[in-house]
Amino acid sequence: MRPNSRFAQVQPFDIDKVAAAAGADPDVLRMENLDTDVPPPPAAVAATTRSLAEGTGNSWLPFTGLPELCEAVAADLRLRTGLDYDPVRQIAITSGGTSAVMPVLLATTEPGDQVVLTDPTYAGLLQRVRLSGARPHLVPLRVEGGHWRLDRDALGEVRSAAALLLMSPSMPSGVVLDEEDWTAVARACERTGAYLIYDAAMERIVFDGHPRINPCRVEGLGERTIIIGSVSKEYRMIGWRIGWVAGPADIMSRIMVATIYNTTVASGFHQIGAAAALREPSGVAEAVAEYQARHETVVAQLADLPLVRAGGGWSCLVDAEAMGLTADALSARLLERGRVAATPMTAWGEEVARRYVRLVFSAEPVKRLSELRARFAAALA
Repeated sequence: MRPNSRFAQVQPFDIDKVAAAAGADPDVLRMENLDTDVPPPPAAVAATTRSLAEGTGNSWLPFTGLPELCEAVAADLRLRTGLDYDPVRQIAITSGGTSAVMPVLLATTEPGDQVVLTDPTYAGLLQRVRLSGARPHLVPLRVEGGHWRLDRDALGEVRSAAALLLMSPSMPSGVVLDEEDWTAVARACERTGAYLIYDAAMERIVFDGHPRINPCRVEGLGERTIIIGSVSKEYRMIGWRIGWVAGPADIMSRIMVATIYNTTVASGFHQIGAAAALREPSGVAEAVAEYQARHETVVAQLADLPLVRAGGGWSCLVDAEAMGLTADALSARLLERGRVAATPMTAWGEEVARRYVRLVFSAEPVKRLSELRARFAAALA
């Protein structure tokens, strides 16, 4: 096989290895992958079923998304951002949120450009930056008072970047960026001329006491922010594989071209279901309450261990090195001795990420999560 420089720094994805090792054993706590047992909105299921029966989504066109979904996305973004997006010129529908990342990177960066992310961050973001030919510049998250905080001083030292690629709440840490964080991001974008690429997949999955701030409402960010959204997390519609990109019209013209040549078109049937989820009552608040209850159960179960609380999202991190183990070793012990499937964060950042193991609480109910302390004890014995 000939060498390919795009793959020189790309790290292999590790969730599937942990999942394969866990197998189908019903006794294993499945905390390795961002699936969920909280059901999707009934309106979305009904609309998708009708579309399949009627054949209304069985087309290649329009390449950049069905008008009804683009209009539903624009209406939802108006509430979140305060901005009016043209459904035709400023919104493109994609095959899931993560499928939008590569077209956005191709449209906003040149090979060798720096893209700023946090350490840790979602491996699917970090490794796509590398595949695009850009260079990741990781700004660390720090643990303060048992919570994650953005290292704003480190961000202030960034002098060159084509884009900042950020989530809030973020995978895998659950960090929620506050107004001072977003103000620091705005200063970094102004200083470098960078775009903000904002992965908003979990924006509303925020727990009590943490602010929910859309960066487009922060001075200086609205006109330079490219939003990536999806129905996978907030609406629990993982299998639909429907996402979108929204941003300034000039850069969106490039992003649309890259999107079309990357995937051509997202599933029409599923676009119709996604539009229904955005228009109808979707159960987001009820789902968030359930996720928070699960998070609090994990925190209570591991109260004497170096667990970092999440401000939102579907997962939190436990510090393996603080327990005298590598993340790989703790992950292996948890599965072999404790019957807990959990992913080491070795591909999810650099110095910070590699210390941690991720615990996903979105697919396990409170009753089963209440066994977590005993399972950790078995793993650490």
